[in-house]
Amino acid sequence: MFEKLNILDEKDKHLRMVSKEATLPLSSEYKELIQRMIDELTYSQIEELAEKYDLRPGMGLAFPQLGINERIIVIVHEVDDGVFDNYVVVNPKIVSTSEEMIAAEAGEGCLSVNREVEGHVKRHARVTVEGYDIDGNKIRIRAREELSLAFQHEIDHLDGILFYDRIDPKKPFYNENELRLI
Repeated sequence: MFEKLNILDEKDKHLRMVSKEATLPLSSEYKELIQRMIDELTYSQIEELAEKYDLRPGMGLAFPQLGINERIIVIVHEVDDGVFDNYVVVNPKIVSTSEEMIAAEAGEGCLSVNREVEGHVKRHARVTVEGYDIDGNKIRIRAREELSLAFQHEIDHLDGILFYDRIDPKKPFYNENELRLI
């Protein structure tokens, strides 16, 4: 039986707090919650399920968005039509970044921000993330393009940063000559 998660709105103070390191090994409750996050993110990207369950499309969630200020992120990335790669990273850290910067052409969205926000968010085209899987094994992920944006967006949540904090109020939009838009 599918039950929607209670995702906090941007006005909630939990979203502005710096999260503490999560303790490993994760509890069975946390593992169940992570599975629910994966299910909801997957369903949200499959049109008929998104409609059936009234879900906004999203590819990532961080624990603070559920009111738990611990450093755990979940990303469900559609790599092919209906084919998804799941990333669960406990205590993620970005250990290296590309010099090249990019932005999502349509702008970013967030399941905690229930409104349209105009502007480009400048982010690294490639990042390497280190952390732990749900069983406490050290992992290292190299992400590029859209997946790189998602990792940076979710890790920002762990530090109390929302995507629109990174939109330059003096220059909210870039053109292709200034920044590669994907």
